[in-house]
Amino acid sequence: MRKGEEIELEITDVAYGGDGIARHEGRVVFVPFAISGEKVAARVTEVHRSYARAEIKNVTVPSPDRVVPPCPLFTRCGGCAYQHIAYPRQLEIKKRQVAEAFRRIGKISDPPVEAARPSPKDYHYRNRITVHVQPPEIGFRGTDPRRLVEVKECLLAEERVNAALAALRAKKRLRPGPATLRSEAEHTGFRQVNDGAAQVLAGAVTELAGRGEILVDAYCGAGFFAKHLLGNFSRVIGIDWDERSTNHARTNAGANEVYFTGDTAALLPAILAEHRPQVVLLDPPAQGIAPEVIATLVSSSVPRIVYVSCDPATLARDIGKLAAHYELKRAVPVDMFPQTASIETAALLEQKS
Repeated sequence: MRKGEEIELEITDVAYGGDGIARHEGRVVFVPFAISGEKVAARVTEVHRSYARAEIKNVTVPSPDRVVPPCPLFTRCGGCAYQHIAYPRQLEIKKRQVAEAFRRIGKISDPPVEAARPSPKDYHYRNRITVHVQPPEIGFRGTDPRRLVEVKECLLAEERVNAALAALRAKKRLRPGPATLRSEAEHTGFRQVNDGAAQVLAGAVTELAGRGEILVDAYCGAGFFAKHLLGNFSRVIGIDWDERSTNHARTNAGANEVYFTGDTAALLPAILAEHRPQVVLLDPPAQGIAPEVIATLVSSSVPRIVYVSCDPATLARDIGKLAAHYELKRAVPVDMFPQTASIETAALLEQKS
């Protein structure tokens, strides 16, 4: 196989990140914008020892789930990976990717991954976008990150966000650099980017957490999950390193909720020892939880853990590390970012007897 060679490929799967997977001459070949079950004529763009990359020249046998992408910038803009796939099939792909991460990384042979829960909107759902300004151009980084793709309207953004983009483009003087455009200009604290799907995720977390006396919400941010769970627990305790977020959570806190500012790894041992919660909720950054947090959870014998993650790989890694002491009972993917390769997952672990 050599760069520039044209080859025939059969796509067997879609990898996390969005590329189709095929095999040719003993190598795995990654093909963007392909769907499993398709046959494509492709041109090799990169060749490495164990894998290659190729671009589609022609889809010779299309999937029945292939659709016409509505955005004229699709395949050039770096934001979307799945506009060419019917939405129900996107959900199936994401469920399979979560399950595969648990099998391959977490070493869980039969992971209990449920059907991915859809976003109420699969377009026009984002309440904010960040564009890059390089006067006179305004746009997103492309599939080639060295290039800026000029954007006049983003089909993932809410109408008010696109109105803010139009207003920015109308300015005579533009400041170079990133610019975040919001549906509500005064809202500067943390907020899930998809309000409708955030409520779906909160519902899934509420199901998994169940009921009890005390819940500890580690990485609580401004208290999004904690405040949804107040009715199910007598007391909720939040932890987050960001003082602005915890201050926001405290502004309307009731008598049965308290928020601590600081590092979860440092604060969690004393909080668990003093309060003995029935549930610990984890919603860490994409890099997952620190080894010290895993050690604390194991030694404290928390009965239930609910782990929310935006990265199936780190979720599977961390749950794999907890597997000697906790059993994965449910995993619920939620499609927070339709048309993109991102996946949000809520998982329930119960302590082994």
